[in-house]
Amino acid sequence: MRVAFLPSGESVSALGLGTWMMGERPDKRTDEIAALNLALDLGMNVVDTAEMYGNGGAEKLIAKAVGHRRGEMFLVSKVLPQHATRAGTVAACNASLKRLQADHIDLYQIHGRDPFTPLEETLDALDDCVRAGKVRYIGLCNLPAWEVMKSLAISDKRGLARFESLQIYYSAVSRDIERELVPLANDQKLAILPWSPLSGGLLSGKFSRDNEKPDGARRATFDFPPVEKERLWRLLDVMRPIAADHLVSVAQVALAWLLAQPHVTSVIIGAKNQEQLLDNIAATEVTLSAEQLKAISEASALPGEYPQWMLARQSADRLGQVDGPN
Repeated sequence: MRVAFLPSGESVSALGLGTWMMGERPDKRTDEIAALNLALDLGMNVVDTAEMYGNGGAEKLIAKAVGHRRGEMFLVSKVLPQHATRAGTVAACNASLKRLQADHIDLYQIHGRDPFTPLEETLDALDDCVRAGKVRYIGLCNLPAWEVMKSLAISDKRGLARFESLQIYYSAVSRDIERELVPLANDQKLAILPWSPLSGGLLSGKFSRDNEKPDGARRATFDFPPVEKERLWRLLDVMRPIAADHLVSVAQVALAWLLAQPHVTSVIIGAKNQEQLLDNIAATEVTLSAEQLKAISEASALPGEYPQWMLARQSADRLGQVDGPN
């Protein structure tokens, strides 16, 4: 499998396996263990989990299923916002290590922000975890660009370990991060690890204007993450013939588009079973043409928003490409 590189130089697989839905149901245990081992067998070294997944059950499952293969994994876990204090962060890290039966976590991320805990306190605690050898790198999830930049400034000023990654919602139909977070990540050399790359299954190929709630789809009862439906239908109209041209699934086309974005490091996928996992992994072998990438991008383009349209106009004006007031 192709590899991408974190800004730190660490090599990771282009796809990573998320364990959000794992560790809760005993009747699914055999399938989940098989999926974890298959992912590693096929070269996916990124295994993404969190203290909240399965109420700790996902971390325990990883230890049971693939703990003996720790050396093959780039292990990612997360701390909840309510544990953002110094004591809470350190305790959560220790608890995750115990459940994982591991001596360190490769990438430890805050799962969001606690508005009641200063960023400085959380960053101090994370730095303690790094210095103690419990964590190699730190990252974050679901923060706005201004707060990401603030955190980097705090780390630089205080000589603390800095965030190296952004695990954020991103898909072909949900491209909000391109407004501010992507330019920030490019400028500050931060890895981007998209979660929900198929937008909760909407880009799996099961959904259509005439079938918005297919049988067995999680979206039928849990409509998350939010998606602008007209943009979705427009995008699927473009993606279906592209999938047919390549003799692949719509899901593979959606993942291939994401993997083609230069700012993406490793895409976190979730698979209910080995069949889905194999289909998603096959996306790494799909090469979309420049025309196909453009068609998908145009169908899912973000509407103009200030100040982007003004900055674009000013840039064009400097190049002598427009006339009129600016």
